[in-house]
Amino acid sequence: MNRIYPAVVILFALLMAGCATAVTKDIQIEAEADPKANFKGYKSYAWLGSAAIVFDSVGQWEPPQFDADAEIVFLIDRELRKRGMVENSANPDMFVAFAAGIDMDSLQIKVDPKSEIATLENVPQGALVIVLVDAQTEVAIWAGLATADVQQQPSQETVRKRLDFAVTSMLKKLPR
Repeated sequence: MNRIYPAVVILFALLMAGCATAVTKDIQIEAEADPKANFKGYKSYAWLGSAAIVFDSVGQWEPPQFDADAEIVFLIDRELRKRGMVENSANPDMFVAFAAGIDMDSLQIKVDPKSEIATLENVPQGALVIVLVDAQTEVAIWAGLATADVQQQPSQETVRKRLDFAVTSMLKKLPR
């Protein structure tokens, strides 16, 4: 019995890791930083604003009673605090802004596996952009972008996992 237990735990962990990555496998992350910016000097931030490009009143892309903007703010706050930064609306070192949107008209080339004929298909794409702006110069010092296929009628848990992955992955690319 003692030999089987560790094997079951390892198998369960591998299966759970596979499930977690399946939810986020289509998410692409990019980030660029101003090479002249001294990121060690940024200790505080304030929110500049946010923008949602698509309003989804029927819950086709965002679950009902789920506030994606609030979740994104929570995740960015968490990641910046992990880096030792604090929110300071009175005298911040930098401003944080984000925008999220959906392009419902996005097209991709898909190849039919049976006929091997390429066709264009409508594949809605979502994007999340986070921008950090130096408070003194008002110049963008860092920008991160996450893009992904939009999933129809996702659960709140799925949306949370996808947003968490996107925000965490983007801010890991923030220079230390």
